[in-house]
Amino acid sequence: MLAIIGGSGLSQLGNLKIELRKVARTPYGEPSGPLTFGRVGGRDVVFLARHGYRHTVAPHEVNYRANLWALKEERVAGVVSVASVGSIRKDLEPGSLMLPDQIIDYTWGRGSTYFEGADAPVTHVDFTEPYSPALRQRIREAAHLCGEHLAEGGVYAATQGPRLETAAEINRMERDGADVVGMTGMPEAVLARELGLEYAAIAVVANYAAGRGDSARGISLERISAVLDEAMGRVRKIIERLAGG
Repeated sequence: MLAIIGGSGLSQLGNLKIELRKVARTPYGEPSGPLTFGRVGGRDVVFLARHGYRHTVAPHEVNYRANLWALKEERVAGVVSVASVGSIRKDLEPGSLMLPDQIIDYTWGRGSTYFEGADAPVTHVDFTEPYSPALRQRIREAAHLCGEHLAEGGVYAATQGPRLETAAEINRMERDGADVVGMTGMPEAVLARELGLEYAAIAVVANYAAGRGDSARGISLERISAVLDEAMGRVRKIIERLAGG
């Protein structure tokens, strides 16, 4: 069974034929919302809205540990994160879809590991490749089969939020090698790694980042909503093809 974590613009999976909603309990508290089970493309899928089904949970308040733990308990075969981002690169225009292969973590103060506490052994996990190459390949093939373009590879900069970034911060991230910026990529990716879950992300470019393109003097939040409405329709097509194998 495939798990989908939906971010801003994807609080519901419209092509999911819902069969069951389940309120999960974990050692780390409750997830962002109930797990929604159903079928997409004839295959079993579980969907979780990262920010809650009414989009009320801010990026820095998401219980990432509970979310991933709950999905692990359902024995999912892989986790696909859908996340809206701002583009640092000129060629990644609003509405573009990207398949990141690296991440830089600028977040702080979030519950970012399961390996902590007085009785927990010191445990290190390899994070050289933060996204599963095998799952990324499956997403790439699904996009190709339904005629959707995915920009291949790129560095996701994960920031604290909920505010958007300054132009100077975006300049710094560009110097660091980042291509897009979002608020939810970490610690989600590393928690999946600690649990042994296959994990990959589809980054949906909602706008140019601060100081870039038409966001040179400010970011239009109204335009972001319109861009995401259109782009998420294409993401649903990819997910349907991916789930259908």
